[in-house]
Amino acid sequence: MKNWKDKIHLDTTFKSKPLFVSDNAFGLFFEMEKKRCVYFKPLNESFSSSLHENSKGTLLYFEREFIEEDDEEYALDILSLFKRSPEGVFQITAKEFPGIVMVLDLIEEEYNTQENAYLILKSLLKVLLLKLIRQLHNGYLKQDVHQKRVLLFLQLMERHYLQETSGGYYAQQMGISEKRLNQILKDKLELTAKQVIQERQVTEIKRMIKQNAITLKEMAFYFGFESLSSFSRFFKRHTLKSPSQFKAEFEP
Repeated sequence: MKNWKDKIHLDTTFKSKPLFVSDNAFGLFFEMEKKRCVYFKPLNESFSSSLHENSKGTLLYFEREFIEEDDEEYALDILSLFKRSPEGVFQITAKEFPGIVMVLDLIEEEYNTQENAYLILKSLLKVLLLKLIRQLHNGYLKQDVHQKRVLLFLQLMERHYLQETSGGYYAQQMGISEKRLNQILKDKLELTAKQVIQERQVTEIKRMIKQNAITLKEMAFYFGFESLSSFSRFFKRHTLKSPSQFKAEFEP
């Protein structure tokens, strides 16, 4: 694939906290010298606050489509890995550590190869992620018809979450009842449709506040809230901070 380096980035000389990578990218930061742990950046979010400014390690991030092109059967495992990891970080066991280092070395070798590295990189990234999934979740999610339903819901939600915030809309599009959709999502993601949609709204609000492109009042109406106060209550309920408090953290 041409321009494959636009979809995956590797930095083995990183010596400070990775404050920003693409919103539409998963991020991994391997701190291998002292703690021997890995930090996660889910889609549309930031790295864990426990990742310090003076951390040294390997930074790897990859666009969502890089893994979804032909690995759909593992997509939920990967989403689960990034979303449900405790505090966005976990310790790599002594048993798994040598294998993780070996795969990272192979990824670095292929990343620095200018030609014909795309398919090999995808395969190595899959091995790396499956190793992390195996350690954190003690196995892989059971493959069944509901996997595809969850993925369909997530794809629909990504396109419509600004306009459609009711689980009933997505259930109708999928040809199942809202009750059944919530049962499937609770089983696979431990969240209802409304909770997933609200999580996505909150992460997008955070991203827009960081960009500081529009006012909080404009943002409230952009997300369909009737007033700035209702928008503020919604954000604080999910983050324990008001939008203005969150915004102040990113002002010089």
